[in-house]
Amino acid sequence: MAFLLRRLGGAALVVFGTITLVFLILYWLPGDPAVLIAGDDATEETIARIRAHLGTDRPIWDQYLSYLAGLPRGELGTSFTTREPVFNRLWAQFPATLSLTIGAVAIAVVSGVGLGILAAVNRGRVIDQTIQSVMLFLTSMPSFWRGILLILIFSVTLQWLPAIGNGSFAQLILPMSCLGLIAGGRLMRMVRDSVLDVLDEPFVTTLRGKGLLERQVLYRHVLRNALIPVVTLLGILVGELLSGAVVVETLFARQGIGRLLVEAIGVKDIPVVQGAVLFASVFFVLINLVVDLSYTMIDRRVRPGA
Repeated sequence: MAFLLRRLGGAALVVFGTITLVFLILYWLPGDPAVLIAGDDATEETIARIRAHLGTDRPIWDQYLSYLAGLPRGELGTSFTTREPVFNRLWAQFPATLSLTIGAVAIAVVSGVGLGILAAVNRGRVIDQTIQSVMLFLTSMPSFWRGILLILIFSVTLQWLPAIGNGSFAQLILPMSCLGLIAGGRLMRMVRDSVLDVLDEPFVTTLRGKGLLERQVLYRHVLRNALIPVVTLLGILVGELLSGAVVVETLFARQGIGRLLVEAIGVKDIPVVQGAVLFASVFFVLINLVVDLSYTMIDRRVRPGA
């Protein structure tokens, strides 16, 4: 319990620091939301009324304290552009981003763990070198270039899959592949290195000497010892996948929190940007908390707080 409370306290500090930093950055960015809403031809009186309506005419410390006071009640403010509650706008886009992230994580885990094990057990052979070369090629591409390449191959040339939009699983395949492959490549290298390190341990030689099948040695003993660094990396990659959704959702014209964030930044819709960043930071710290707690399930020798 002490370990959980300590981790929750650290997570709360991370979220608080993120909120504060983003608030200050948005406040000092050039551009006035009232001017963007009113238009270039608006009078100063009109712009002043809009500032008063939005609350941006108040001192920064007053705006900041008001925002913090509303967070415990679940109040994330009101969108400057649509006048909808920010929570409602984020909640409406959450399923699309969640499905994209889950699909990308599934591709990353299947490709990363599967290919990492395959490369490790075939160390130095052609299949090992091929797997490493292909995954290095895919992970070296920027997300937008990898997405364009997938669209050109599978949508334009082969016409197998739709390139844009939400609504069907077919429309999800290319975006989640674009997002998941880069994580899969990094995970593959970690799995391969971890499995090779454990395979060189003396206890593996002992198990083989006792007559255990290679498959039993690999899946019952080697993988359990190799999983801890892999799970740590996976927790980090999930957060990166969530941030990568900004590019992927925009490129594939999908609805989601990432695309909503891009649009909000463009019109300096400060409450929406703050809400999206708050969502991402909370999601990230929760994933890392789950990763910390999972260590004891993977290896009972690991104790919380040790």
